[in-house]
Amino acid sequence: MGRAIGLWIGSIGLAVSLGSAAIANAATQSTLTCEILVVGGGLSGVAAAEAGLLAGRTVCLTEITDWLGGQVSSQGTSALDEAGLQQTLQVYPQGYQRFRDRLRQFYGRENPGDCWVSQICFLPRDAAQLLEAQLREAEQRGQGKLHWLPNTVVKSLQFDRDRRWIESVTAIQHRPATGAPPLNTLPLSAWIEDAYRLEDSKLLEKNVLQLQPPAGQPQRWLVIEATETGELLPLADVPYRLGLDPRSPGNPSSPVTQPDPYCTQGFTYTFAMEQTPEAYQPERPAFYDRYAPYFSYELSRFANPDTLFTYRRIWAPQPRSPQLQPGRNVTLPQPGDWSMQNWTWGNDYRPGTSGDNLILSAEQLRASGQLELGGWLGGLRTETLQRGEEHALSFFYWLSQGNTDSQLGPNVKQPFPFYRLLQGIDQPMGTANGLSKYPYIREGRRLIGRSSPTYPQGFSLVETDIARPDYTDPLYQETLSPQDYAALRQRLAREAILQRNSEASLPIVPRPRLFPDSVGITQYALDFHPCLTQSPPEKPGNTERAGVRLPQGLAYPGQIPLRAMIPQRVDNLLVTGKAIAFSYSVAAAYRVHSFEWSSGVAAGTVADFVLQQKITPAELVDDLPRQEPQLEALQRRLVNAGNPIAFPGTTLLDRNWLRP
Repeated sequence: MGRAIGLWIGSIGLAVSLGSAAIANAATQSTLTCEILVVGGGLSGVAAAEAGLLAGRTVCLTEITDWLGGQVSSQGTSALDEAGLQQTLQVYPQGYQRFRDRLRQFYGRENPGDCWVSQICFLPRDAAQLLEAQLREAEQRGQGKLHWLPNTVVKSLQFDRDRRWIESVTAIQHRPATGAPPLNTLPLSAWIEDAYRLEDSKLLEKNVLQLQPPAGQPQRWLVIEATETGELLPLADVPYRLGLDPRSPGNPSSPVTQPDPYCTQGFTYTFAMEQTPEAYQPERPAFYDRYAPYFSYELSRFANPDTLFTYRRIWAPQPRSPQLQPGRNVTLPQPGDWSMQNWTWGNDYRPGTSGDNLILSAEQLRASGQLELGGWLGGLRTETLQRGEEHALSFFYWLSQGNTDSQLGPNVKQPFPFYRLLQGIDQPMGTANGLSKYPYIREGRRLIGRSSPTYPQGFSLVETDIARPDYTDPLYQETLSPQDYAALRQRLAREAILQRNSEASLPIVPRPRLFPDSVGITQYALDFHPCLTQSPPEKPGNTERAGVRLPQGLAYPGQIPLRAMIPQRVDNLLVTGKAIAFSYSVAAAYRVHSFEWSSGVAAGTVADFVLQQKITPAELVDDLPRQEPQLEALQRRLVNAGNPIAFPGTTLLDRNWLRP
C-alpha cells in the first residue's frame, strides 16, 4: 500500500498511523467492502451473519480458527446447554431451532451421542459443516452476500476524527507458509501471537485485509463484536469490565468490595476420547506430575467411568447396547463410543491471579505494549494458554491411568485403561493433539453500556435481574450497608407498587427484571467455574476463590436488553455474545449456546434495521423509559421472524416464574 492507514490508539487518546512499511512486509494486501462486519465466528457471530444475509446485506465474517460455531465446533462443547422451560416450550430463535433440526436430520436420530447432559450431543466437525451450509442457504434465500474469512484476526480499528465512527478495520488472514505444517498441527499457544503480526513468518503467510463500508458510503456499515474474549472493546477504547464486580445492591453476592479483573471463570480445552475393546496404554505426558494433584471426579455420584463417559458422549454408533446405565435413560458405553470431556476438576484451567490470568486486564495490556501502535496480539497470556493445553492432556492421562483424587480422597479413582485420545486433523476436534482448536471461554471482557438517568454509571445487567437465591438470608443484611440493603430490597420489589415505609418489609417479587428494550431471551442456571485462590491453579491443595459460588443455582428466564449491546461513544459498534453488558454472576447463566444465538440474531437484525432507517443503534433507546416507536418496530421484526423477546405468559402480573 502506498499510504499509511489511520489507527486510533484509544487507551492513549492519540490519532496515529500504522505505517505502510510494516504492512509491506506482509505477502499480500487486499480490500473487502461490506455493510455488516461480524468479528468472531462463534454462535453469536453466525447468528448475526445469518440475520444480515436473510435481510439481503453484504456480510464479512471473520474467525480466528477455520471452523464456524465456537462452542459447538472449534471449542468442542458439542452438547447443547439448555434449561427445562425453553426445552418444554421450544422457544428458541428460529435459526437456532434450524440448527437443532439440522443436527437431528443429519444423524437421523434425536440424540446422536446418547448422552445424558443434553438432549443433543454431536461431533464438533459436523456442527461446523452444518453451520456453514446454513449460512450459505441464508445467503441464497435473502439474496445477500457472505465474505467468510476463516483464519482471520483483527489487528486494529480506524476511526473518524471524532472517534465516534469506525471507518475501517485492518485484519490479518493467515495460511501455512511454504514448507510449514498444515494448520491445526501445532497447538494454539504455538501460533496465536504470530497470527496477529503483519509480517510473514516461517509458520504463516499473511494477507492484510482492509475491511470497510461500500465505496462512497462511509456511514453505511455496522461492526459487530462477537469474539470469545471481547477483543474489540480495548481496541475501540470503550468502557468494559473484567473479572469480579464489587459487592453492591445489584450484585449483593459478590465476595469482593473492589473490582478483581484477574478472577474469571475457568477456560477449558475440550477433547474427545474413544472407549476401546482392549486395554490401551497412552504415552505419559512429560508434564503430567505437575498437573496430577488437581484432578478429581469432584462428586461421588460421578466417580464411575461409565457415568463420566456417557455424560457428554458425542457419538454412539448403532446398534446400541440393550442395557441402560443404572439411573440414566442412556445405554451403557461400548467400544467405539466417543465422549467429549469438559470437567470442572478435570480439564478446566482456572487461574485467578495477576501472575497467571488468561485474559489480560487493561493495565496489563498497557504494560505489555498491546495497546501501542501495531502492538495488538489478541490480549491473552500465551503461557497460560500453553498451561491449559498441558493440563487438558494430563487430564486425559489421569482418566486412563490415574489413581488419585484431589476432592474425594484416596481409594476412589482407579485406572481405567480403555480410552484412546482421538488425535488427528481428521478426528472430531480437527487437531493433531486432539484438543479443541480454541478453548471454551466462559467469561471474557464485558461491556459497560451507555449511561442514562436510570443507569448513571452505565447500563449493565446485574445479579438481582435474574438470580434466585434467598435474599432474606441474614448474610445479605450483614454484608451490605443499611443503605445498600435498602436498595437491594427496592430492587427485589421489581415494579410492584410500594406502599410500605420500611424497605426491609418490601415484598420480594418472584420474577426477573423485565426490560422494555428486550431483543432476545435466554435461560440457564447460574453455573460457576470459579478461579482458584493460589497460583498456579494446579498447586496441590489449591481451593476455589471463596464466595464466588454464593448465588449459584437456578435463575429466572431472562431477557437480553438492547442497551446491553450498545457501547459508550462509538456509534456504529454493536456488542453481542459473552461480551455484552452484564456482571460476572449473570455471565454464569448468559454464556450458553441458545443465549449466544439469541443475542447474535438480535445484533444482526439491529444492524440491518438501523442501516435501513439511517439511524444509530443508540437512537433506538435514547428516550427510554418513554415510548420508542422505532424500537417497537424493531421488536416486531424480531418476533415476526421467529425470534422471541419474552417467554410466553411471563408478564408484570405473572407470579409463576418459579419454574425449571
